[in-house]
Parts: sequence; C-alpha cells; structure tokens
Amino acid sequence: MGISTRAERVSVAFVKITDTLVADYDVVDLLHTLVEESVGLLDVAAAGLLLADSSGELQVVASTSEESRLVEILQLQAGAGPCVECYLTGKAVDVESVARLTVWQDFRDAALSQGFHSVHAVPMRVHGRTIGAMGLFGAEEGALTAEDAAIGQALADVATISLMQERTIREAALVNEQLQRALNTRVLIEQAKGVIAHTAGVDMDEAFNRLRSHARAHSQSLHATAGRIVDRSLTL
Repeated sequence: MGISTRAERVSVAFVKITDTLVADYDVVDLLHTLVEESVGLLDVAAAGLLLADSSGELQVVASTSEESRLVEILQLQAGAGPCVECYLTGKAVDVESVARLTVWQDFRDAALSQGFHSVHAVPMRVHGRTIGAMGLFGAEEGALTAEDAAIGQALADVATISLMQERTIREAALVNEQLQRALNTRVLIEQAKGVIAHTAGVDMDEAFNRLRSHARAHSQSLHATAGRIVDRSLTL
C-alpha cells in the first residue's frame, strides 16, 4: 500500500533517519539522508548542510545537488549568508526573495546563478549548542509555510541528537571526533566523486549516487568505499 498522507510521509522520513543509528553508523550517510528527506517532504528544490569542525569553522558535509553545494561553499568563502547567520545566532533565517537581498551580495549572486530564489536556514542545535545549519533552497520566491518550517527543524533536531548521542551520551570529545570524522570523510568522498566522474564520464551527482549505492549494496561505509576508489582498488 502506498503512502497517502503527509503525516505518513513525515513518519517514514523520521524512521529512515533513526534507522541509520546502528552500531558504527555512517555519519555522512545519516546527513545525506537528512537533506534528501527534507527535499522530499518540503517545498524546496535542494538542501545543503554545514557542520562546524573542532575549531568552529563551518564546512559543507552534505548536499542534494552540486548546485546547492556550490552555493554553500561560496557562502563560506564570503564568510556571510543565511546559513552562516543561522549558525552564529542559533536561529532560523528566512530569505523570501534572494533577488531583493541588500546584504550578503556574494551569496545573493551565487544563489541566483544556480537558480535559487529563496532560502530557509535551519539550525542544527541541541541543549543550547549549535553545531551547524541546514540550508533549504527554493526555486521560487516565497517563505516556507509554518508547517514546513516546523518539519524541517524537527528533522534537523533528530539528526543533531543522533550525531551527539551515538548510542549513549559520552564526553564532549566524542562529539568533536564524530564531527571531524564526518568532515574528513566528506573530503575523501569529493576526491572519489572526481575519480568516478572522470573514469565513467558522468556528472558529479551521478558519481555520488554510484558511490553510495555500491557502499550500501556491499554493507560498507562511504569512507571505506571512497578510499578504495581513490587508491584505484575499485572502479565504478
């Protein structure tokens, strides 16, 4: 039987996120599930996720498209934008019209060049600590509905708690270790995507899909699979 109501779809999304919490779960896969489910449920075209590393610097960890990843990177390079502001304040940031922005000009130009006309930034926070932000990018101008905003924040909250728990609450050092592992894995994944795109003649989105599908099919982590691609012991 198909999923007929939005409430059922939201429930399934939460189950998908919590289902990743098995022993030695793949942090990056969890975060990609978060952005994918957000796009699937909400009235947005793409999503990207920024996490702070151990020194407090934001890094792009997950995205649903190369376009949204590029916007996040350019936002970080400029040191300003809705997701950066969201992280610094710990509060959601709404931009109903990117074209009418009078601040964050670098972000404005980057977003418009990639076809994004609105953005809703959601903080990744728990117990007063903000560890990152998720950007939800719209192809049209306009704000998210109150329901969509609430669902987006709830999904982000569940993923944040998952990151900071890892089966049981441990000392803060483990949290930083988890975040750093995710950031290190992301760098390796980008290298692997480049190798796949070059050898298989596909774009970067398809390269990531092949990488992730192989990892899941063989019960391997994205980090391990990406490492094999980079050292040329695996070709996809």
